[in-house]
Amino acid sequence: MISRVRVFLPVWLVPALLVWAIGTLGPQAAFGRPQSATPTPAPAVQNGSSVAPEVHGAVPAKLSEAPASINIGDLLNISVFGVADYVQDARVDGNGQVTLPFIGEVKLAGLSLGDAEAVIRKRLKEQGVFKDPQVTIMQREYGSLDVTVLGEVQKPGLYPLVGKRTLFDAMSAAGGITPKAGNTAVITHRDHPQDPETIPLAYDANGLPKSNIPVSPGDTVVVTKAGIVYVVGDVRVPTGVLLENPNLTVLKAIAMAQGVNPTASENKSRIIRNTPQGQQEIPVELKKILSAKAPDLPLQPDDVLFIPSSAAKSAFRRGAEAMVQAATGVAIYRPFY
Repeated sequence: MISRVRVFLPVWLVPALLVWAIGTLGPQAAFGRPQSATPTPAPAVQNGSSVAPEVHGAVPAKLSEAPASINIGDLLNISVFGVADYVQDARVDGNGQVTLPFIGEVKLAGLSLGDAEAVIRKRLKEQGVFKDPQVTIMQREYGSLDVTVLGEVQKPGLYPLVGKRTLFDAMSAAGGITPKAGNTAVITHRDHPQDPETIPLAYDANGLPKSNIPVSPGDTVVVTKAGIVYVVGDVRVPTGVLLENPNLTVLKAIAMAQGVNPTASENKSRIIRNTPQGQQEIPVELKKILSAKAPDLPLQPDDVLFIPSSAAKSAFRRGAEAMVQAATGVAIYRPFY
């Protein structure tokens, strides 16, 4: 006959045993539940290298766009697959060429990396150096990724504009134009600096496609200053008028000077203009222009519109003012006589 023995544990010992079981066996084994094995996911493998698992919400770093072609000043690493001795670092010179063993000078400026690899591969085969070389080119340094922006812009300087960019991109990078900016920009291209290009600046829908032309790294952009027309002489407010548009005329300039004085000699007005042949005076029949009997003359940058005074009108005005003062004095002092 087997007797059952009952073991009675003190109440205070039960929690201690429970804590020991959880710490030793784990929570699932301690409570009699099967423990499922959940393996840690292995990192993804891409091209033989481990890649960290994707973290949701992370923002990938934005890389600068590399130039689409090889440019002067670039440092190229040129190698042939399987040939350890043929690994060359070559700088593209001012003529757009690099000098390589066995084949000499090769012009690569303006070519894409793929086209440049094909050119070198062909030259190596023609020289009989390699039977079927696999050429690889890497751009280690970029000769010039900057566009120089000068002239009437808010912040002249060098600005990195890689890839396909336009004239307005360069001007925007420099903070935009100043109030004194003119209507043209001069672009000196790095590839042919002897032929600067003058671009008219237009910001409307019709002129924008012609103005917003592409610029390349190494180009220099100069935003010209608007010309000034000076209105002097017998006008209400002598001033300098900014030639913001090429349609400034004599009447518009006088209007900016708030008109002529009553003593102005309108028929003796003239434009003083600097020309390659020297200073030139152009008569202005202002009285006929005001009465629409003569065409309104256009003005050019640095013109001086001079409105002289009329001696007769000045004398008559002084006499009239004296008579008015005398009459006013008589009217004031008459009661005392």
